[in-house]
Amino acid sequence: MGNVIFGMTMSLDGFIADQNNSAAALYADYATLRDTEPMREAIQNTGAVVMGWNTFAMAEDPDTYADMYEFQVPLFVLTHTIPAKLPKESATLTFTFVTDTLETVIAQAKEAAGEKDVMIVGGAAIGQQCIRARLIDKLDIDIMPVLLGGGLRLFDTIGTEQIKLERKRVLALPAGRTHLRFSLENKENIR
Repeated sequence: MGNVIFGMTMSLDGFIADQNNSAAALYADYATLRDTEPMREAIQNTGAVVMGWNTFAMAEDPDTYADMYEFQVPLFVLTHTIPAKLPKESATLTFTFVTDTLETVIAQAKEAAGEKDVMIVGGAAIGQQCIRARLIDKLDIDIMPVLLGGGLRLFDTIGTEQIKLERKRVLALPAGRTHLRFSLENKENIR
């Protein structure tokens, strides 16, 4: 069975979006990001993706996921409401909109991924919930050398309980991006 990995890019001061809810400053290197070792590894090892509704809705046209999204695997979207118009799918990229619990969506994604990893992308809330519920094995955090000064913080409502992490990897990437991988120590102690 693969790992459940939460991946996110944040500013040096801990924000995943600025005061205007834009993440553009964090992805100034988007054109070259796909060619980095961590991204190539993630694409190869991921068997299913979980995202929240807000991350899914960031695409101007959800039909573009089928042709352009780097993870051509089953996508599971945690949402309160299933959209009236379902997005285009491909032979490998399918959509499942889940209105049940976070545990349910992770279980469905793990089943779809088989021996491969489940990647949780985007969304501070979904990442924080997964950490608190002990549903993730690893954190992949990329730091961009920018101070946003305000906006949406990645770990703002993680809780008051201390969570110990073990650093597994640090890589310097182009455009000043730093990739960090952590595993959760004593995963059973997280509430």
